[in-house]
Amino acid sequence: MVCFTFYIFNRKGVCQYYHEWSRSKPSREGGSKQEDFKLMFGLFWSMKTFSAAMDPKGTSKPQVGVPMRAGQGCAFRSFRTDKYKLHFMESPSGIKFVLTTDPSVGDMTTALHHIYSVPFVNQVLKNPLYVPGEPFLFESFASALNKYMRTLGLLT
Repeated sequence: MVCFTFYIFNRKGVCQYYHEWSRSKPSREGGSKQEDFKLMFGLFWSMKTFSAAMDPKGTSKPQVGVPMRAGQGCAFRSFRTDKYKLHFMESPSGIKFVLTTDPSVGDMTTALHHIYSVPFVNQVLKNPLYVPGEPFLFESFASALNKYMRTLGLLT
């Protein structure tokens, strides 16, 4: 079991943090990391919106392509292809956590909640150098993230 990449996006779709562990394919050829971030944000935003629109139990369906409020609609957590699995978690404040792993990895909802509530809160939100909504690169957060992923057996 392997982790490939980890992203944190703010409410506006700006990638605040990116970490790469085992990505065999580089960012799109000729493309920048910023283009890669936009594609990733668009992918999970579309999946989240589609999931809410197709919710068979929901009484009011949002239109596909229209931004949803936090807590509105069906919860999108992950999807799998033959090459990777994308795990998604959105905090109540709209911060989005995206993790790509090997397709064989199980549900990572609890792990993403832990990353948000422990390393992110302690190492980022409580850091006086952190500017909310802005990209950050704190070694203490990266170290805590790597340590936690190793305890899960997802890093070698």
